[in-house]
Amino acid sequence: MSYSEALITTKSQATRSLLWPALLAASVIVAYIPTFITLAQGPWQTEQEGHGPLIIAAAVWLVWQSRDKLRKATLSPSPLPGWLALIGGLIVLVLSRNQDIWFTEVASEIPVLAGCILILAGWQVLRIVAFPIGFLIFSAPAPGWMVDGATVPLKVLISDLVTNGLYALGYPIAQNGVVIEIGPYQLLVQDACSGLNSIFALSAIGVFYVYAFRWHEKIRGLILLALIVPITITANFLRVVALVLIAYYGGVEKIEGVLHDMTGIALFIVAVLLMFACDGLISLIGNFIVRTRRSRPNSAAMTST
Repeated sequence: MSYSEALITTKSQATRSLLWPALLAASVIVAYIPTFITLAQGPWQTEQEGHGPLIIAAAVWLVWQSRDKLRKATLSPSPLPGWLALIGGLIVLVLSRNQDIWFTEVASEIPVLAGCILILAGWQVLRIVAFPIGFLIFSAPAPGWMVDGATVPLKVLISDLVTNGLYALGYPIAQNGVVIEIGPYQLLVQDACSGLNSIFALSAIGVFYVYAFRWHEKIRGLILLALIVPITITANFLRVVALVLIAYYGGVEKIEGVLHDMTGIALFIVAVLLMFACDGLISLIGNFIVRTRRSRPNSAAMTST
């Protein structure tokens, strides 16, 4: 066999080896195109779910960061569990799309991707990319029952905190449910001011931050994740206080339109800064505890001498 013939044979074998993965990947992409078109035209344009594309970009970045581990991984396909996961995910996709259940429709991509990886590469590769795939759950629009069940209590809580805080400072303020009355104005605490939107987005950021930068500090990471809800409520409290005071001093028309949206952006920035501040505080407390423990043996030795 000549060199050119050998080269052609090698290229043909390489093409055949890549054909099946390419067809499988193309099929999955085609299956989810309607889903992402729907998300782009609907939920991803809202304040609540606008972080969806960023979640997908972050997941891709995490996979890219694991490229060295993926190169060293041993390929050992597991077809049976892979096909079970793939078919199960596709069934959930079809049923959810027929019933317009966005959460499970988007979440079905997790078992579908896991199944494809098992079919093509096996468990070792799946373990490497398990977190990026699971992280995609944050790109799924929150279920309606969860949003409806959490929005009203959060609005009432924020209204109580704002009213009690400003009343203690001497402002003429009262509250009727989620309606705040200050001076001559009545302000309705809207769903966007409940803080639920920020909780979803900040939870995604917190999980991403802990995995990317605090994975080897489990206790510190868990404490930081537990603080996400209090941090979000605090930031949203500051937002509503600012809106109420602007309305009191400048009129209700001042808090509509662009200014209301700007306070939403400011809320998110404040929440992220608070998260980083809490992370730094946790680090300081941890270092202080470590130094205290290290100094105790020295103190005990000095006492015994």
